[in-house]
Amino acid sequence: MHSTIQLIDLLGAGALLLWGLRMIKTGVMRAFGASLRLWIARGTGNRFTAVLSGIVATLALQSSTATAVITASFASNGVIKPRMAQAVMLGANVGTSIAAVILSLDVHWFGSAMILVGVMVFSLSKFTRGKGVGRAILGLGLMLLALQLVGNVTEPLRQSEVMIAILSGLRDAPAFALILAAVLAFVASSSLAVVLFVALLASAGIVSAPLAVTLVAGANLGGAIPPLLAVLREGTEARRLTLANLVVRAVGAILLTSLAGPAAGLLQAVLPNGSALTIAAHIGFNLALLVLFLPLLGPIGRLAALAIPEPSSPERGTNYLDDSVLDTPTIALAAAARETLRVSDIVLRMLQGSLESLRKPGSAARSAISVLDDDVDALNQAIKLYLTRLDQTELDEDDAVRSAEIMGFAINLEHVGDIVEGGLCEAAAKMGKRKLSFSPDGLAEIVALYEKTISNMQLSQTVFMTGDAQLARQLVAAKVDVRRLEARSAQAHIQRVRERVPASVETSSLHLDLLRDLKRITAHLASVAYPILETKGELDESRLRDAVPLQAKIVPE
Repeated sequence: MHSTIQLIDLLGAGALLLWGLRMIKTGVMRAFGASLRLWIARGTGNRFTAVLSGIVATLALQSSTATAVITASFASNGVIKPRMAQAVMLGANVGTSIAAVILSLDVHWFGSAMILVGVMVFSLSKFTRGKGVGRAILGLGLMLLALQLVGNVTEPLRQSEVMIAILSGLRDAPAFALILAAVLAFVASSSLAVVLFVALLASAGIVSAPLAVTLVAGANLGGAIPPLLAVLREGTEARRLTLANLVVRAVGAILLTSLAGPAAGLLQAVLPNGSALTIAAHIGFNLALLVLFLPLLGPIGRLAALAIPEPSSPERGTNYLDDSVLDTPTIALAAAARETLRVSDIVLRMLQGSLESLRKPGSAARSAISVLDDDVDALNQAIKLYLTRLDQTELDEDDAVRSAEIMGFAINLEHVGDIVEGGLCEAAAKMGKRKLSFSPDGLAEIVALYEKTISNMQLSQTVFMTGDAQLARQLVAAKVDVRRLEARSAQAHIQRVRERVPASVETSSLHLDLLRDLKRITAHLASVAYPILETKGELDESRLRDAVPLQAKIVPE
């Protein structure tokens, strides 16, 4: 029973350590996310400043994984050159080593002080940046507290025969020890947490010096796996970058494991303390990778390009949805808005293509529109999932409203795409199949309504991005104009049918269906204006006029 309690205490302390890491990352991203990302992007003029950018960013985030994901995103979008991005990754590895030094310092009161200061700053701050700083300070305090708890729990393990037997087996099986540490770092998504844990075991005498060196190598190897998995759905450059980082760490880990004995002996001559030896091994490992591979950025990039070649066809999928900024709502919402605007551009192309297919029924525009509609559906699903994941964080009122606006516009765009493919393009296909044509007046009316709808589509994009109330009023007024234009066209068409105009009689149902679908499209587009007007207090709950009270009838007795 005692050993079970020890295991629970150890797992709880480890969970608290990981949670503290997460709080530091999210706190820094929410407080300085935009500035930090901009600083990383600008600090890559040469490979030396790129290394420095990686070091500073990792010290701020306490996570080389977070820095790697951000850098990979920049590389995918062309913000950072691939060579400079790889230099940032090497700097991030050194940054996590320096963080390990800071967190390994034996200052018990500092952790408690950080928890106190963090709670006070978070509670007293009214703005997002202040709360982010408080969260990061609190996370640092929790990490230090967790390390103290881990030290208290592992101290009795020095006399445990079971633990001694297990670690003796690992000492005789370095390959298994390397894999075990890599798996732990992968599961924890943090090489830093595993290195700190190994340092505590080494300081208690539970882990020998050669085994500690091997476990450090495994932790560094496992820490390179989460970034690679995180960018599998991003661009080619992002995958190349994280794969190259994994290969660099793997080469270093294998070399260090094979030289664990001599390396441990050299370190023991200078640092007899097990904890200091482990941290020194971690620093030495990443500094060696920096010195060895910084001059080889070009060959590394070429090898990564051979491993992951350019796709034969353009990559489809999201362009702006960046998972690494979900902890920074302002940036994440801007990314979602840009992706939604991209969807609106696709829908606009569909609308213009449907007009072309109506003018030339034999064209291949309909098949292309069907492909575009599939893209709209996929992107819309990605945007909704992205915003759903964002809403799990703490959004302030303005961010929550903007998230709802983006979600609403994206859903309406999907409906517009469905109307274009299933309504407008279907009508054009029937026209071509039946060899029908509209009357000159009927075609002119439909084209005029099409052009008005396209204009409204462009106006809705501007309203969505700017939130301008005057433009929102214009969009709502345009909806009324379309309704009137549709009614006049329908009335004129019915008159031509009464006059037995052959073309109007043959295309009567198709003509009216097109008018109705174009009116529905404008109604969906105008929905983006309503939240803006409601915020300004310019929107009534109902368009119904106030009811006129009925006069009581006087009934003679």
